[in-house]
Amino acid sequence: MTAIRICVALALLVAVPATVAQKKKKGEADTRMVQGEVTSAMDAPVNGAVVQLKNSKTLQIRSFITKEDGLYYFNGLSPDIDYELKADYQGAASPSKTLSSFDNRKEAVINLKLNKK
Repeated sequence: MTAIRICVALALLVAVPATVAQKKKKGEADTRMVQGEVTSAMDAPVNGAVVQLKNSKTLQIRSFITKEDGLYYFNGLSPDIDYELKADYQGAASPSKTLSSFDNRKEAVINLKLNKK
């Protein structure tokens, strides 16, 4: 009887940390990011464009202002939610693009091109 209790105790000591480690890794994998480049109608990177990311569930909007390279990124995104992206710069705007919940990439790349005024 004592040998069985010792075996059960040892099994629990091994199983509990493994379960905790799996949950932590799973939590880290539960987010994704999107990044891309904003370009002008002439394909040049746009400095100062405002990229908006809209959560389709809560309608919350996050913004990012591009630097000289025209790049933007958003991280910490839920894989279960669709996000709508668009860029604006001095009256020019890009068409909206969607990062779908069916897109299983952890690091999606969506480039946005501004239309002429």
